[in-house]
Amino acid sequence: MENRAKHLIFLGCGLLCAAALALGVASAPSAAEGPPEGQPAPAASASAASAPNFPIASGARLAGDDKQTRFILDLDRKIEFRAFPLADPYRVVVDIPQVNFQLAAGTGSAARGLVKAFRYGLVMPGGSRIVFDMTGPVKIANSYVLDAANGQPPRLVLDFEQVDRTSFVQSLAPESRPELKPSISEATTATIPAVTTAALPPVAATDSRPLIVIDPGHGGIDNGTQSGDQTEKNLVLGFGLALRDRIEKSGKYRVVMTRSDDTFIPLNDRVKIARSQSAALFVSIHADALPRREGDAQGATIYTVSDKASDAEAERLAEAENKADAIAGVNLTDEPTEVADILIDLAQRETKTFSNRFARLLMDEMKSTVRMHKHPLKSAGFRVLKAPDVPSVLVEIGYVSNKGDLEHLVSENWRNKAVGSMVQAIDTFFSKRLATAGPAK
Repeated sequence: MENRAKHLIFLGCGLLCAAALALGVASAPSAAEGPPEGQPAPAASASAASAPNFPIASGARLAGDDKQTRFILDLDRKIEFRAFPLADPYRVVVDIPQVNFQLAAGTGSAARGLVKAFRYGLVMPGGSRIVFDMTGPVKIANSYVLDAANGQPPRLVLDFEQVDRTSFVQSLAPESRPELKPSISEATTATIPAVTTAALPPVAATDSRPLIVIDPGHGGIDNGTQSGDQTEKNLVLGFGLALRDRIEKSGKYRVVMTRSDDTFIPLNDRVKIARSQSAALFVSIHADALPRREGDAQGATIYTVSDKASDAEAERLAEAENKADAIAGVNLTDEPTEVADILIDLAQRETKTFSNRFARLLMDEMKSTVRMHKHPLKSAGFRVLKAPDVPSVLVEIGYVSNKGDLEHLVSENWRNKAVGSMVQAIDTFFSKRLATAGPAK
């Protein structure tokens, strides 16, 4: 039984092997196109900006109606691509090599014809993705890249046509059809390559310092919430890097980042990073926003995992954050059924106790330096907090939808104070835990 318990508790710690992104070349005759909408504004990711040899996308637009809709992407050179539909919800995904997107602000947010909206961005190093949210079932009637001609740049063109549900399902790859639930290894045409062990720093066998995983939310194609030109993914990455630097400066702990640049990391892979490294603490950083109809809110909030949300706002936020993989174009499969095992449940109970203890310590430290939400401690079913053996919290450092909070989030002085209070909470947490529980993991 003891061996079985150990096997179950550590089952799933291994990381999935990275799947190679297969890109196919498509070609077809040219077609008439309309003029670009608006002028491009630089909006490239840090990764893309550092590599000027990446193809540049300078304009994107939609044309057509609710029967036939065309998408056009202006480029500075021809590229390879692969396009495929997905069901429930109806989406079309286009995988392309890494592209420097220099599109006008708000591109993709307006509906047109069969397309409700589209988003774009880095989905893995070397690969970008465009994801279209469709109004209903569609087929990709045509897809091709045009050469530069008649003063027009090279263009990627996709034609969508309305079809019925039956025709749509039959057009899907077998592993993507809604009546099937493939494993991650089987769904090679519809998954995002997992994080590899090569991306993680080596752990010294003699280094007994507690390891802390910092998880800046969102990234790549997933911008998170946005206010003006400020995106959640950039705000929380800057905060996470500052927190990492402060923790490492103390010399007391080892630190691993789930992402240190503008790259998309699936939710389950964020958890796997913590478990594979035998992390002693997992801290996910986010910055929430409320829809206008829900009024205004302000201040930092600290979340722990729970099957039952502490309130409606916590439930809404968890549902939104748990859709991150769908935002990138694909819902990845859930964790194995091991989490239902009673032995895992016992491990989770102890982990939840430590998670709640750290959340309270963090609240006590932060409330003396930064503004807190009126209900600063909450819980909900966040997938990213469900490691059964790693104490985990999700910290919403503020609301980008609140003017005062947004001013703080972009302030280096505020960030330094918030980071300092977090480090103090970490010190207190580990001083108490190590004194009562013996050596760190």
